[in-house]
Amino acid sequence: MARKSLLICGILAMLWYVAMNILVPMEYPGYDSASQTVSELSAINAPTRTFWVVLGIFYSLFFIAFGLGIWLSANENRNLQVVAAVILFDAVLGFFWPPMHQREIIAGGGGTLTDTLHVVWAFVHLVLMLVMIGFGASVFGKGFRIFSVAIVLLFIVFGILTTKESRGLEANLPTPYIGIWERINIGAYMIWVIVFAIMLMRRNNKPLNYSHIV
Repeated sequence: MARKSLLICGILAMLWYVAMNILVPMEYPGYDSASQTVSELSAINAPTRTFWVVLGIFYSLFFIAFGLGIWLSANENRNLQVVAAVILFDAVLGFFWPPMHQREIIAGGGGTLTDTLHVVWAFVHLVLMLVMIGFGASVFGKGFRIFSVAIVLLFIVFGILTTKESRGLEANLPTPYIGIWERINIGAYMIWVIVFAIMLMRRNNKPLNYSHIV
């Protein structure tokens, strides 16, 4: 039961993040989820920075619990151990994610090292997600591997769209769809985590022959 509860925390973490993206923008006058990034909710001097950071602590704690649940479920499966280690590292790294400045500050030349580090953290997070998905996909059958490939393809397509519009953010120009593209990527990742958690719980309920689950 303890192991199952820890795995459920992975699902709770994703649902918590959805709630964050619903509740926090309500406290940011003028914020538009379609044309603004998630990072702008926690930007330096943003009215919602403290609210986002506090809620984000609970998200990271849920994700740490999820990583522990995967580790306890590994049963010497190296791929699952890698997934667990990546999740734990990524969750802890999130506590130290440097904030960006608001877009008008960046466009006016007021950006500092924290803005550069914000991008570095985002890149590292993306790499960790891909490692997580790659090793996680190998744990289950062909159907889940195909599903995982589809998720990565979504990352590529909407990651490119997000990157193209991010130039407008740096110049304080209109970015009408950047929030949509970014949130589609985030949503795809959350769906993968939820499906992975469910399949892992099903795997734990099987007494024998885990390798043929699809």
